[in-house]
Amino acid sequence: MTQQVIQLDQEKLSCPICLDLLKDPVTIPCGHSYCMSCINKYWDEKETYSCPQCKKTFTPRPVLVKNTMLAELVDDLKKAGLPAASPDHACAGPEDVACDFCSGKKLKASKSCLVCMASYCEQHLQPHYNIAPLKKHKLVKATSKLQENICPRHDEVMKIFCCTDQQCVCYLCLMDERKDHVTVSAAAERAERQKDRSGNRQNIQQRIQDREKDMKVLQEEVEAINLSADKTGKESEELFKDLINLIEKKSSEVKQKIRSKQKTEQNRVKELQEKLEQEIRDLRRRDTALQQLSLTEDHLHFLKNYSSLSHQSASTNVPTISVQPQQYFKDMMMEVSHLRNELQAALSEEPANTCQKMTQVDLKEPVTRHEFLKYAYSIQFTTHEAPNYTRSGV
Repeated sequence: MTQQVIQLDQEKLSCPICLDLLKDPVTIPCGHSYCMSCINKYWDEKETYSCPQCKKTFTPRPVLVKNTMLAELVDDLKKAGLPAASPDHACAGPEDVACDFCSGKKLKASKSCLVCMASYCEQHLQPHYNIAPLKKHKLVKATSKLQENICPRHDEVMKIFCCTDQQCVCYLCLMDERKDHVTVSAAAERAERQKDRSGNRQNIQQRIQDREKDMKVLQEEVEAINLSADKTGKESEELFKDLINLIEKKSSEVKQKIRSKQKTEQNRVKELQEKLEQEIRDLRRRDTALQQLSLTEDHLHFLKNYSSLSHQSASTNVPTISVQPQQYFKDMMMEVSHLRNELQAALSEEPANTCQKMTQVDLKEPVTRHEFLKYAYSIQFTTHEAPNYTRSGV
């Protein structure tokens, strides 16, 4: 009777959070009591301050004061002989195996009996230690898989191993369906297989060592791949920098050649313009002289000067200039565009083929006279009496 009272008091004086006896008990405004450290930790992890049991919220956070009456009751309970709380006497949690014989709040089971097919806390396990028939029962660490040892058809413990079907059965299964099957006790089959355990473990351990060696080799390969990738990445970056520098250099050279050709052509055209302007000035002077000569009344003066003015006029008629409409740098631009297309095609290939394609791209631009002749054009001067002037080449 005393033990029942102690058990009842322990349940009433247990913290609902840690399920152990109250330590520094406090009572919050709703009337529920907790360990001071438990409720403080619970509130520290929450955004609102509420009771873990009734969910009533409090604003602001309640000031906790030790409940001296509860603390004295806990001390009296300990003085009455209740052993200190241990994992074996703690209440069962969601992931623990509960005692099958506890009423009300179930304690955590410490052992399971393969004969009784039940789990026991330390208190209810005492008969298995004290009563002779129960001492022979097989006790194992508390497990929630006891039901797996029960035959689902006959609700009996499966103590027989059927070698024919390679499964455990109960004695009723053996009587009903397996009379001709080869059977042994589960314990005998366990002992037989236990003999092979050493050899199997040795094989497994050897395979583990082999696989660990393989893993080490693979790890070394991964490291080698990473090192090679880093090295190749740096080298390829340098190669592309060289390629970019080469393209920029060629671009600068082409610009200089274009400007040089532009200046040459401008000088040539300017020279022609100056000659034409000089001819125009000469013709205007002759025209003015002829106009003035026609106004003179001196016949001898007229006849004396007309012959020279007329002769010069006939030999210096203004020519008609015909310029062929061409784009002076079209061919050069086509060459640069062709180079761009080849580079673009090479860069669109797989990286393994890119460098090979790059080396085949011709970056050469026209330098010599022979190369520039490909871009030559003509300007023709046509007159009735003067010869034609044709310019070809650069």
